[in-house]
Formats: sequence, C-alpha cells, structure tokens
Amino acid sequence: MKKILVSFSVALALVFSLLASGVMADSHTAKVRVVHASPDAPAVDVYVNGDLTLEEVPFKADSGYLEVPAGTHDVEVFASGTEYAAGEGVLQADLAVEAGKAYTVAAANLLESIEFVVVEDSMEVTEGQTKVRVGHLSPDAPAVDVGVIGGDALFSGAEFPGITDYAELDAGTYDLEIRLPDGTQVLPLEGTELAADTVYSVFAVNTVDSLEVIALVDYEAAGSPDGMPTTGLGTPDQSQAMWLLLGGALVLIGASTLVWKKRFQQ
Repeated sequence: MKKILVSFSVALALVFSLLASGVMADSHTAKVRVVHASPDAPAVDVYVNGDLTLEEVPFKADSGYLEVPAGTHDVEVFASGTEYAAGEGVLQADLAVEAGKAYTVAAANLLESIEFVVVEDSMEVTEGQTKVRVGHLSPDAPAVDVGVIGGDALFSGAEFPGITDYAELDAGTYDLEIRLPDGTQVLPLEGTELAADTVYSVFAVNTVDSLEVIALVDYEAAGSPDGMPTTGLGTPDQSQAMWLLLGGALVLIGASTLVWKKRFQQ
C-alpha cells in the first residue's frame, strides 16, 4: 500500500490555502500550487517577485492551492537557507497565469537539470463522474502506460516530463498498474478508489528503482465525499484529519512557523 505523503507542515499549508481562498478569491486571481518533484534536490525556498513565499519545501511535498493575482510572476527556487539574490536561483521562470484558472508548477528532473513543468488544472467534472490524469515526473524512467491490471490502458506512452490530458471515468474502485508498453508491471496500484465529483492528478516521482506516486485532489464539487484516493494511490493516515484540524487551529491563532508572504496574496 502506497502512502500519500502529507507532512505536518504541508497539512498546515493546505488548511491555510483553503482558508485564504475563501477570502481572497475574486475575478482577478488564479490558483497556483507548487510541487517539489526533483528526487535529488534538497528542501527548497520559493520566491515570487522577490518575496519568500514557500520555505523549506521537501521532496514530494506540495503547497496546496494559493490565490495569486492574474498576470506574470517571477518565480525563483533556492536551496533552503540560501541568501536570496535576484536571478541566481537554481531555477527561475516567468509564470503567466490567467484569472479564474488553476495551475500546478512542478520542480522536476535531477538537480543538475532541474526544470519547471507547468500545467493547467481542471476545476470541473461531469456530475457523478470522476476525472484523473497522470504526470510522468520520474527522470530516469522510460515511457509507461497506466491502466487496469491485465486490461486496457487508460493512458499510453506517458513520457518524462509530461502530464497527460484528463480522462473522465465512472467513479469507483480500480485495480490499476503502471507498466511498460510491453506489459511488464512497474508499480501496482490495486484498489484505487476514485470518488464521484472529484478531479485528481497522479504524479509518478522518484527514480525508476524507487518509483512511487503522489496523488493530489485538483477539485471537489461541493458536498462530494472526501476526495483523497485510497489504497492503490495512497491512503492518508487515520490521524491526518486530526492533524488538519490542529493545523487549522494553529493557523487561526497565528502559527509563526507558516511562511506565506503577503505579496503572493495581493
């Protein structure tokens, strides 16, 4: 059983971003989340327009969605603790985002060739259906298929560093696998439960000899059940809900360890 890796700090970030989205979202903002998918890179600090926005983000962590102003933003990544100097990050890009849209920005590849992979996320799904896509972010893995074990491929020929289009499916539980085009299984994902009215991104990360998946919820329709996929794509610890509640309480009382800077929220 593969576990979704949600650290306490990431849980705090998720709670904060949910709280923030309720008060900051308007017709002039976009949603952006950052994923650390470079397996040999250290924890990183992310600066947006020169302001420290995310601090000590470890491999396999994501920021949750942040509301950002529409327009173009200078995004730079530094090894955590490195003094900021404009234009000297290990990774830099001008990120253009449109109002009303959502994006995932992944820092991918090995450190010596680290790069941004940017993709627009879906915020809609047909009522009663589920929607999922796959990101190949394992830098030394060959092209793979993802499909039902012993059955048809849902996604064929996924290559690094690509992210597939979404596939809309009947909600339910699927016995899936990541496999080579010749049918050789690379990673089993049995018992993958995909909830109705929910959109997922599933990213294959790490090196080929340690391949694992990160499953993220892009969107949940109001009133839909908990969208975190179970078993094959990872089951959150039973204590995760408690951590989230605790994280929310800490945010509400002004936890000083959470470093989200004002510039990214204006």
